[in-house]
Amino acid sequence: MLNVFKEKLADAEQTVAFGGRLSAACDEPVCIYLHGDLGAGKTTLTRGFIQGLGHQGNVKSPTYTLVEPYELADWQVYHFDLYRLGDPEELEFMGIRDYFTDSSHCLVEWPERGEGILPEPDIDLTLSYLGLQRTIELRANTDIGLRVLNKL
Repeated sequence: MLNVFKEKLADAEQTVAFGGRLSAACDEPVCIYLHGDLGAGKTTLTRGFIQGLGHQGNVKSPTYTLVEPYELADWQVYHFDLYRLGDPEELEFMGIRDYFTDSSHCLVEWPERGEGILPEPDIDLTLSYLGLQRTIELRANTDIGLRVLNKL
């Protein structure tokens, strides 16, 4: 089974499209950590993921709210952005464990800021600059992650 998946993304449109492909491969609850520098495309990919599950509205970065929930037909999706998190303990106060359920997908930007509190991810996803393009690398950490990568 494939435990690492890599691909080049030419632009934001391909990043959104990849997010849609990724969400289509997630037919069971998944936790994905999103890694990459500012502007690497983490929120853009998340937009494609959420829209791929049927969301019609805007997908915004939850930089100031820490989490943005999306109630969809078959799933709840929680988009976390921990960039401005002061202390991982803040996650306990917001009831972080209640978000990771059998009916939710959780995408977490800047997960290292919640280290020790967040559950381990099924997939570590890294977006990196390659000139004007991006590369995306997904690494499966669990059996769920392996199944998702092998559907891509």
